[in-house]
Amino acid sequence: MKTQVPSKAEVVHAWHVIDADSKVLGRVAAQAARVLMGKHKATYTPFLDTGDHVIVVNAAKIRLTGKKEEQKLYRRHSGYPGGLVETQARDVRSTRPAKMIEEAIRGMLPKTKLGKQMYRKLKVYAGDRHPHQAQKPVAMALR
Repeated sequence: MKTQVPSKAEVVHAWHVIDADSKVLGRVAAQAARVLMGKHKATYTPFLDTGDHVIVVNAAKIRLTGKKEEQKLYRRHSGYPGGLVETQARDVRSTRPAKMIEEAIRGMLPKTKLGKQMYRKLKVYAGDRHPHQAQKPVAMALR
């Protein structure tokens, strides 16, 4: 019995919309990462990009559970000594709400060239509008 490996021409990348309004951050990120990797398809292959495009809307209305609004920290480093910058989730939500979802999903994707290719198929918007109507995205309900 042979294993069927899909060729690049056979893979069809569909478009999905996830509405993050009052949804938990981790659950939205897990579902989006699963679709970006293509694990929801029968033709999933770990070494090929068989995933679909994902659009996340209403990123500003995402919900954090517990005390994460005050306790969760987003860290970055400038590269200079003492250049660590820590920002609370509350401040990130007020300045760049899409960044919360982007970082959560990026952490769930593979840390390889293929993972970067999958991440490029993610589009996150703070409001309820997106410019991808021409691609005819399908609304996706969270599991």
